[in-house]
Amino acid sequence: MTENMFDLTGKTALVTGSTQGIGFEIARELAAHGATVFVNGASSEEKCAAAAAKIPGSVPVRADLLTEEGLDTLYKTTGDVDILVLNASIQYKRAWDEFTPEEYDIQLNCNLKSSYWLIRRYAPGMKARGWGRIVTVGSVNQYNQHPELSLYGVTKAAQLKLVKNIAGALAPHGVTVNNVAPGAIATPRNQTITDDPALRAAVEQKIPAGRFGKPEDISPTVLLLCSEAGSYITGADIVIDGGMSLR
Repeated sequence: MTENMFDLTGKTALVTGSTQGIGFEIARELAAHGATVFVNGASSEEKCAAAAAKIPGSVPVRADLLTEEGLDTLYKTTGDVDILVLNASIQYKRAWDEFTPEEYDIQLNCNLKSSYWLIRRYAPGMKARGWGRIVTVGSVNQYNQHPELSLYGVTKAAQLKLVKNIAGALAPHGVTVNNVAPGAIATPRNQTITDDPALRAAVEQKIPAGRFGKPEDISPTVLLLCSEAGSYITGADIVIDGGMSLR
């Protein structure tokens, strides 16, 4: 396999939730291989701009995926893209019977509903060009039973089911649809654990690889799925967790 099979020159990509963590590293990886990348965040224009400033060949775009207006703004700003990476998610840690109706709706809307509608918006352009890549970022919690992440896990499991159903429909048009499922990754979301030696050790002892993953452990697989090298992979769910799900 030659290096140019990973060349994304001339391609455009949108990575949602890419101002930090896994999303930022995915955006950086795609840009490093030639893509023009839209860096998306919801909190502020400044945060999007600051992230994009660190990634040559990227464009900041703020949009709130929880609202129809935000989804409209995102599509109107980016136009059709060749690569869509759905990384944005929200999680609340609660016992299964402690979520408020608002928390339920927010997680469902961000983690599942927005994925559906964004695929609906961007897939027609990919089909028309006969080439496209869609990658959703799931979680090992789509399989695991976590006492505080029941709803988060439900949204990620449902997102995977969405991938499985859509992949077959888009495959004849040269569009692949896949999911990656990260395990315990050292990101700002997990900082309270990674900064506490005792908590960190408790998690790492459950991981055969013996450590938290890094965002850089996720991005190469996404690059594969978004490149010509991954053209025969669709409907796949790739777990990247250092063996955590084996236990």
